[in-house]
Amino acid sequence: MRLPERQLAVLEAASATDERTVAEIAAETDLKPETVAGAAFDLADEGLVEVGSVTDRTLALTDEGRRYVDEGLPETRLYRAGRDAGADADSVSMGAVIGEAALDGPEVDIALANFARKGYGSVDGGELSVDPDADPDDAEATALAALAEADADGGSLDGDALDVDEAVIDRLDSRGLIAVGESVTRTVRLTDEGVDALMTGVEATETVGALTPELLASGEWRDAEFAAYNVEAEAETARGGRKHVLRRTADRVKDVLVGMGFQEMEGPHADADFWINDCLFMPQDHPARTHWDRFALDVDRMESISDELMARVESAHRDGWGNDGDGYHSPWSEEFAREVALRGHTTSLSMRYLSGVAGAELEPPQRYFSVEKVYRNDTLDPTHLLEFFQIEGWVMAEDLSVRDLMGTFEEFYRQFGITDIRFKPHYNPYTEPSFELFGEHPETGEEIEIGNSGVFREEVTGPLGVDCDVMAWGLALERLAMLTTGAEDIRDLHGTLADIEFLRDAEVSY
Repeated sequence: MRLPERQLAVLEAASATDERTVAEIAAETDLKPETVAGAAFDLADEGLVEVGSVTDRTLALTDEGRRYVDEGLPETRLYRAGRDAGADADSVSMGAVIGEAALDGPEVDIALANFARKGYGSVDGGELSVDPDADPDDAEATALAALAEADADGGSLDGDALDVDEAVIDRLDSRGLIAVGESVTRTVRLTDEGVDALMTGVEATETVGALTPELLASGEWRDAEFAAYNVEAEAETARGGRKHVLRRTADRVKDVLVGMGFQEMEGPHADADFWINDCLFMPQDHPARTHWDRFALDVDRMESISDELMARVESAHRDGWGNDGDGYHSPWSEEFAREVALRGHTTSLSMRYLSGVAGAELEPPQRYFSVEKVYRNDTLDPTHLLEFFQIEGWVMAEDLSVRDLMGTFEEFYRQFGITDIRFKPHYNPYTEPSFELFGEHPETGEEIEIGNSGVFREEVTGPLGVDCDVMAWGLALERLAMLTTGAEDIRDLHGTLADIEFLRDAEVSY
């Protein structure tokens, strides 16, 4: 029998009586572990060896867990500080005990949650009491100490070696104090056929791993013995780089809108409230302009706003615009208008462009769009994030109607294979008429709001110097991506909870 040199080396190093690990054979043969593993699988296909595997669960301290080994668990420090303060006899001020325990930031919440869970005592009305019979050196602290000792010796432990309940391991893992992993050890053992082969003699043969230009030119390829490849052998998954699914959707949106004759807008993420809200005829006492929805910035007010434009917008707020205008008759402050905040929508860009400040061509007809990030203090849920991307767009032309706006949407979404858009009348302070857009999720069948739109009111366009119709919209890029990918939660697309496997495998359908 003739075998490639690496296979023969592994065959000779294997044992018929003991299972030898790939690492042991690699050390003996001076071959790389991956080379040994590949050769072993090739030999297994020939029936000369058996390849087995042993899966071990490994435990290792995280940085937080290592810190608690040195400083003590937060609940343990709280218990001992309370006992030192006399809380085992009578309740004491929780604030004072927290200070004595040197707890800071998130450690306070961690200590209080686990203090009650472990039965160390109670907290009632800001007063803390401790149970004098409680044992702060509990199973969790013991397990952490054992892991720290193993870590100091350069090793790791599993649950059995720690001699603690599985629930303790799960608890430490859920608290982020240990990292639980798995390691697979490959083993090799000679079969009877392998022993017979060695007894009868095996010769080493030099094999060629690739057909090279030199082999072709010399003609040596005719006599060369090529190595066989096991395409079913286990191999490490190679992850190539790819464009994020949301970026791919954004690029497609841009291509579609440019193809429809639109030009792209750009502008600042942090802008004056004047551009974000006042130009949109949003009253300054509107709830959406309070700190509950707005991310204000502690920076100097924006002074580079035309006094004339500021006066016209203020007049629209106070007295309305045009013959039938009435205004809000509510407080209006130029100082507030100049304050800077993170934009809650990219309509601030539309205001800059329509006013001529951004240098846009304003002779109708005109079409502009942007696909940029906005920031809102929303409650996180499957369809809302604190920051997301908005598809902004507007069309300036004479005698525009709602049918023009609806037709634009139908054409736009048709490019993404979405033909079931539904419209619902809506109220906006800055458009009249207005309506929301809804699309059906391909997986859940649920109707998802995907945008808001309308025709700008005269109170918006008049102060900007625009004397023709302007229809506009703000669409959610993430919700469009949900419809085209089937993602059921916006947090699967981006953010700290993004589903990496989904992002690797998701295909955007148009």
